[in-house]
Amino acid sequence: MEKLQPKLRFAEFEGNWESTEFKDLVKINQGLQIPISERYLTKIEGSHFYITNEFLKYGSEKQYFIKNPTESVLCDENDILMTRTGNTGLVVTNVKGAFHNNFFKINYPSSIEKNFLFYFLNLDKTQNLIKSLAGTSTIPDLNHTDFYKIQFVYPKKQEQTKIATFLSSVDEKLNLLKEKKALLEEYKKGMMQKIFSQEIRFKDEHGKDFADWEEKSLGEIGEFQTSSIDKLTKPNEKEVFLINYMNVYRHENINNETVKTFQVVTAKDSQIESCNLVKGDILFTPSSETPDDIGHSVVIFEDLDSCVYSYHLMRFRPKIKIDILYSHYFCNNSKVLNQLAKLSTGSTRFTISVKSFSSVKVDLPCLDEQTKIANFLSAIDEKIELATQQIEDTQEYKKGLLQQMFC
Repeated sequence: MEKLQPKLRFAEFEGNWESTEFKDLVKINQGLQIPISERYLTKIEGSHFYITNEFLKYGSEKQYFIKNPTESVLCDENDILMTRTGNTGLVVTNVKGAFHNNFFKINYPSSIEKNFLFYFLNLDKTQNLIKSLAGTSTIPDLNHTDFYKIQFVYPKKQEQTKIATFLSSVDEKLNLLKEKKALLEEYKKGMMQKIFSQEIRFKDEHGKDFADWEEKSLGEIGEFQTSSIDKLTKPNEKEVFLINYMNVYRHENINNETVKTFQVVTAKDSQIESCNLVKGDILFTPSSETPDDIGHSVVIFEDLDSCVYSYHLMRFRPKIKIDILYSHYFCNNSKVLNQLAKLSTGSTRFTISVKSFSSVKVDLPCLDEQTKIANFLSAIDEKIELATQQIEDTQEYKKGLLQQMFC
């Protein structure tokens, strides 16, 4: 008989875990479908918060309220909800209200620790099974019968509680790190607004003011170059690494090592010469589905060997000396991005021409102040990167725990 024991276990516990199908342990209720016309956008007397898929969207501030729901579709902070259709398998707890028809409420007995069940439902193997049972139709749908087939393996409640408490402490650390990162990002955003509006100015090494900033068009300080290179391989052409739209859109780190993982295509000698990339170049995304999403950029920090950029990108090459770190920031401030959005044209997809790009106005401080600004902002970026790495490490640690602390 197979031993039902996890690989990683607290020393005071021993023996096999129990195994049973959900149908023998829990009961589920399906939610209530209320037309939008019958929902309230603000809480009124006697109404209940209406838990819909909108509630699950990160950053969403939209809320609905409904009146007179039946008792069976009400939940509180001790209940567990799970999406049964669409994005099936999302698990929600610590929320009070009436839940939509897209959700199951999972009623569990007192022998089960809520957070243990919560973590079990979020295990990779449980999630994979849920998605498999929901099917592969356009809108996946998990029915009651299939949910009840899921095999639940669990220890005595005391061990459940200890496991759940330990994992909750890891989640608390994770949430603190995410909060720290969000605060750093907000601080950086605020400082960039103040710096590039010149509300904040730096001093030189003697404590004196730097010279006034100069307003220049991008066309005055550099040149734009488009590309004709596509994702093709042709005979009698040279192989090169191709930087694509998404590499820039995702703000990837582009250097001679990372480009080796990029797509290999071929290009003519003339194309390689006109679309080469050297230290100080800036690549821009000149198109997007919305105007405010145009102008993502990446700075090239070293000469790139056998590397070109695709026709979906535009290269800017400065004609004057600009602090290379500063160039990373001055193209990403609101003044520049707002101009790009206004200059874009289109209906289903928006683009911006070389002429329009060249007309964009930028404010340039002297080189020494550029360096001070760049060093200040890059120090914040380093803290954000450290927080990001800590989040990723903690998530990986938690993933390992989930794999080993459950059967």
